[in-house]
Amino acid sequence: MYRTKNKNYFQHKTRVSWNIVNYQGFTLIELLIVIVLMSLLAGGLLTLQYILTQNQIVVWRSYVSVNEANNNVFSLVREARTARSGENGAYPIETADDNEFTFYSDYDFDEQTERIRYYLDGANLSKGVIEPVGFPATYPLSEEKVKVISENVRNESIPIFYYYNEGWPEDSINNPLTTPASPSEIKLVKIFIRINTSVNEPNKDYVLESYAQLRMLKENL
Repeated sequence: MYRTKNKNYFQHKTRVSWNIVNYQGFTLIELLIVIVLMSLLAGGLLTLQYILTQNQIVVWRSYVSVNEANNNVFSLVREARTARSGENGAYPIETADDNEFTFYSDYDFDEQTERIRYYLDGANLSKGVIEPVGFPATYPLSEEKVKVISENVRNESIPIFYYYNEGWPEDSINNPLTTPASPSEIKLVKIFIRINTSVNEPNKDYVLESYAQLRMLKENL
């Protein structure tokens, strides 16, 4: 009687132990499945966050680039409007080409006329300034201080500068002037710039367009 009882007891313990082992094995599989699903979800969220962050960076860069270009075009127009003879007696305009415009103006309000040159260098619009030196005044090219004022310029073959004579806008046949334009003919300058931080998305170009009347050379405009 004692032996039979012990035999049933051990059989019961064996069945219970086997059920526990089976239960623990099923939980481990579930845990692995949950881990895999959570990993996939986390990966998806990280990918989405990366895409959103990159888009925000592109938008921010575009905003900064356009804002800088706006400010610099405003400065260019102001300086061109107040163009005047150089301290050495030079004519107010020195060079008038598609992507280079050189003139004389007191851009820093120090009562001295500086030689100012705007020009396109690759995708950068740069500005070079030369202060007058000595008496009689000279403008040594070696003293030119250059800085990039606008990046991501995407004009390609489209000129940045356009020049017009006193006949504009009635005379649309002879305007804009053929470049390099004769400085003595110029009375109005148009600035046209396309800005885009993305090289491969021309449909997202931001266009800046402005005009500068040269007051000292103004006749009937």
